[in-house]
Amino acid sequence: MMKNRFLLLITLVASAFSLQAQTSYTAAVGLGLDLGDGFTFVGPSGKYFFADNHAGQFDLGFEDRVTALTFLYSYHGQFSGVDGLQWFAGIGPSIWLIDDADTGFLLRPHTGLDFKIPDVPLAFSASWRPGIGLSDNFDGDRFEAGIFALGFRYAFD
Repeated sequence: MMKNRFLLLITLVASAFSLQAQTSYTAAVGLGLDLGDGFTFVGPSGKYFFADNHAGQFDLGFEDRVTALTFLYSYHGQFSGVDGLQWFAGIGPSIWLIDDADTGFLLRPHTGLDFKIPDVPLAFSASWRPGIGLSDNFDGDRFEAGIFALGFRYAFD
């Protein structure tokens, strides 16, 4: 019984890694929103696939008294049977330039969904992006779980 469960687990893991993301676009630029408890960053966002399953993303967000620079790496996987829909997960740094204070550094693991409308150059994303504070100016709040992001981008093949 235990051997069968182990074989099933190995088969599921191998199947998940064998899924190849069929990237339906190479790059995209548009608007990004970073939403958290008491703040909303809004600004330009860009995403670039440097390999089939691997993308880099840059977000420049503006909020009252804070500017955020976020750089993310994401691994993408395809959902079978749904054209244009991908899941992604990754990590990257975020730098918060705070008026009248020191610069804040965060580590941003993230996971979410990316959807490129087939035959239309629009891509949308939604993700969970908790923040792990790496600098002392986060007043003891080293981990913020309730941060989410939305992306609305024009996609290029």
